[in-house]
Amino acid sequence: METHSPRSSATNSSKIIACIVNPAGRDGESLKLWESAKPKLEEAGFQTEVHLTERVGHASEISFSLKDREDIDLVVANGGDGTVHEVASGLRGSNLPLGILPGGTGNDVARNHGYPLEDLEAIINIFKNGKDRHVGALRLEAVPMPGENNYPTPTVDPKWNGEATKPGRIVRWIFLESDGGITSTISRAKLSRAKWIRGNIKYTYLGVTEILRWKQRFAWVKIDDKPGEVVDFTLFVFSMSEMFGGGYRVAPGASPINDHGYLCTGWGLGKLQMLLLMGPLRVGKHVGKWGITLEPCKKFEILTVDEEGEPCELSHDPPVTINVDGEPCLQTPAILEFYPKQLWIRGAQEVSWDKV
Repeated sequence: METHSPRSSATNSSKIIACIVNPAGRDGESLKLWESAKPKLEEAGFQTEVHLTERVGHASEISFSLKDREDIDLVVANGGDGTVHEVASGLRGSNLPLGILPGGTGNDVARNHGYPLEDLEAIINIFKNGKDRHVGALRLEAVPMPGENNYPTPTVDPKWNGEATKPGRIVRWIFLESDGGITSTISRAKLSRAKWIRGNIKYTYLGVTEILRWKQRFAWVKIDDKPGEVVDFTLFVFSMSEMFGGGYRVAPGASPINDHGYLCTGWGLGKLQMLLLMGPLRVGKHVGKWGITLEPCKKFEILTVDEEGEPCELSHDPPVTINVDGEPCLQTPAILEFYPKQLWIRGAQEVSWDKV
């Protein structure tokens, strides 16, 4: 197994750290974080350059333009999981590793790779002395959701995401997790509701209210080579790592350097079960409750069910949203496929899921 990026042998003083920052992230806090980190990085012997994003998707454009530069040692995503997703998308397939300066709400990619969330000195030590790991990713091909308020409909980005194989669909690559059902419904609700609430209280409020409003829906699903089946579609999470949602241990024991992803499903959950699930999910004790399963998976397909109960290529109505690394931007029908060794990520020397 590869454990070091071809770029990782360079000395700090001869290479540049390029940081991609969303200046509007967390009401300007991401930019302030970079301004605090820059002098400390230079004290540690790095040269630095900063690239400020101007719109949704711009971080992917920037990282894609940097991926073949030989003078860069590390590209740093300064922000949350959304920023990490965009930067990783542009770097995918290159030898240039991704580092993370955690500045979001969930910061789950950073957590999974051993980054502390508050200790700037320790974060810089990972940039300087961390371990590069070649991680897998999920390719998601699905239908774009329409724009809502100031949230745009996703566009085709063939340079770094590739072309879809079916008309009307687009491709996104996933480096943390994809989910659907009640979890993606909650994520979509934040675009239009509870804007007056900040922090984790907002997600608790949206979670409770969306669960109470939940209406049963059905989908045809197929896992790897198993026969397809129609299910009461309440929850799935297809994950690369243990944590998502700000530290919820949805896939205990998962490792992004294995040759498969991890699929957690909970079909036919009632509203009370959804409400009671949050506690066990946070500590990784949900598997086995109410029929919830967790299994290795390489391919997961979701289709709508027509009036005769047969799978079809139309989208659900109302839509069944599919989250892309936390962004509620796609919908069914959808196909998710695992691909190994898609991205180099620099993380802590020791993480629980890397036993080699």
